[in-house]
Amino acid sequence: MREEWDRLAIGTTAPATSGPEPLTGLPEPARRWLTHAIAPGTPLWRTVELVMAGELRLGRSWRPFTARQVLAPPSGFIWAARARVAGLPVTGYDRFSAATGEMRWRLLGLLPVVSAAGTDVSRSAAGRLAGEAVLLPTVFRAARWEADEQPDTAVAVWRLATGEERTRLRVGADGRLLKAWMQRWGNPDGGSFGRHPFGVTVEEERTWNGVTIPSALCAGWWWGTDRAAEGEFFRARILPARFS
Repeated sequence: MREEWDRLAIGTTAPATSGPEPLTGLPEPARRWLTHAIAPGTPLWRTVELVMAGELRLGRSWRPFTARQVLAPPSGFIWAARARVAGLPVTGYDRFSAATGEMRWRLLGLLPVVSAAGTDVSRSAAGRLAGEAVLLPTVFRAARWEADEQPDTAVAVWRLATGEERTRLRVGADGRLLKAWMQRWGNPDGGSFGRHPFGVTVEEERTWNGVTIPSALCAGWWWGTDRAAEGEFFRARILPARFS
């Protein structure tokens, strides 16, 4: 994964910087969010590397984790993390890169816990990439934007190797991103794969290098339904963020 990580992390600063002109034609909620999220004169960065810590729900228990991530929509992401189960370290990664998705997790660095790849894993990872693109708002021009029938909401449409992914963004009156949700491919019940409600709630935000992104968030399946509490599995706080 080191080679893939380096390829995604290289980044190329777009020659343009933020300003009103690139936002012309976008739905009003999207313009409101991007005006808030990208300070005037900020380069339109194409990659971000994140350090985060939080909790993952594994089975019925919440386990602390630490992680590093490289995110470069629409090319891909790698999320490498460490957690503990029964006091023993579990390490590994989720990724979407080179048009494919993969999960590889090991106990004590040796014993396979999860090893998954294939079409369904790739489609689910592509949905994750489309959702997590909100952590790099400077790549907004790589998506197609549409208005939504719901107030204060815009839709980012990402054309990825696995097909189109649509992410809805709810924006506050002050331009803060409040929520993002989609119908994401997956099998949260452990059965057959299909599209299920998936969403993220933003609890805090922070600014690094002229870019304001969610810094505390939670995510889960069955978002917006009466099963949302059951489906929540991810709580994280972003620490440093480095753009390139």
